[in-house]
Amino acid sequence: MTLEVVILAAGQGTRMRSSLPKVLHPIAGKPMVGHVVDTVRSLKASGIYLVVGHGADKVRASLAADDVAFVEQLEQLGTGHAVTQALPKLSENSQVLILYGDVPLIKAATLEKLLVHATATSLGLLTVKLDNPSGYGRIIRDEQQKVAAIVEQKDANEQQLAVQEINTGILAVTSKQLNRWLPQLSNNNAQGEYYLTDIIAMAYQEGTLIETVQPASTAEVEGVNNRLQLAELERVYQLEQADKLMTAGVSLADPARLDVRGELSTARDVFIDVGCIFEGQVELAEGVEVGPYSILKNARLGPGVKLAAFSHLEDVTLDGDNQVGPFARLRPGTHLETGAKIGNFVETKKTQVGQGAKINHLSYIGDADVGANANIGAGTITCNYDGVNKHFTKIGAGAFIGSNSSLVAPVEIGAGATVGAGSTITRKVDDNALAVTRAKQLQKANWPKPVKK
Repeated sequence: MTLEVVILAAGQGTRMRSSLPKVLHPIAGKPMVGHVVDTVRSLKASGIYLVVGHGADKVRASLAADDVAFVEQLEQLGTGHAVTQALPKLSENSQVLILYGDVPLIKAATLEKLLVHATATSLGLLTVKLDNPSGYGRIIRDEQQKVAAIVEQKDANEQQLAVQEINTGILAVTSKQLNRWLPQLSNNNAQGEYYLTDIIAMAYQEGTLIETVQPASTAEVEGVNNRLQLAELERVYQLEQADKLMTAGVSLADPARLDVRGELSTARDVFIDVGCIFEGQVELAEGVEVGPYSILKNARLGPGVKLAAFSHLEDVTLDGDNQVGPFARLRPGTHLETGAKIGNFVETKKTQVGQGAKINHLSYIGDADVGANANIGAGTITCNYDGVNKHFTKIGAGAFIGSNSSLVAPVEIGAGATVGAGSTITRKVDDNALAVTRAKQLQKANWPKPVKK
């Protein structure tokens, strides 16, 4: 049988106190429901059906993809009603996983164990035992310890409330079973809703075996109803990433102070200090050191790169043995060749920095090519924008740019050339030439200073 997945994501989430639909609140920079969809993709599902309701347009816009189909639940009449909306979309003979958009940390390995039991004669139900089961539906078993029913908290009697095994809501069934049981659901209960859980009693009555599976961790089945729970699951997720990194040979100054909001791949002997954030696709080669409170987004750092504190890199490539920061900002299109150095309070954008070149302090270099072993003095600016268009600056190999210089693009500084400090360069400087554009220094002896009236 093929696998199809129904993800319930129609709830309003009033306790989030937000105009954003609950399932779009992020864990690790990705909407909660996006984590669920990605997990399902790893199972090679043939169909993914997202049941939407409140904020449906926003959910569609955020999750739009060729392999995701949306089913609208115009009225929120319970989980059974929600799954019924997707029923016409399902194949006649498939396995069906029922998941929830606000339960983001469910693991593929757990779902695979559950799917083993989705057969013509059985179904799989994910349960967990809690010391405090308050608020959850209880798993009711018969004298042979077979699952007989699920009773919701508001409908449970005193004896049933004492049961610690609870329903997570996640189950694996066949489409034929759903077509048989869902039309029989009733809303004759305390909530006046159509409970998906009522199909468990139907399965038991007709002799279908209900097999239970437990997750490796309760965090897998924890849902988010408010911002406190959102923050708790964020830390659970980040500690999982920290564990993976340390197992792979990365040293973390503090595993509790790390945020991975994308894909982080690492080699041996990488060190990451506290408070660092990794977004998008980030690669750290062997021996890389990332200083505290740095942010890396879509960055590739070659072997031996040393990144000092509070540096911000986005869409950049560092070939190796580079020193960057502290307080450096490398913007999209920056490429540092081997041994190039970027110092404190330096900003680059769309710039190629050659081998061994140095931009050590307080400079802006944008839309430029800096040759090998060039030295850019403090306070140097490439004036690359005329208010409408961007223009290019080329600095030759071995050139020396004196402090507080302005290079008005488009302009070229030749190889081995020297620009005197405080110069404004508007024309080409030849190879090995000196260019100075300072005004003549005047001095008047015994100059009377102005006096406040």
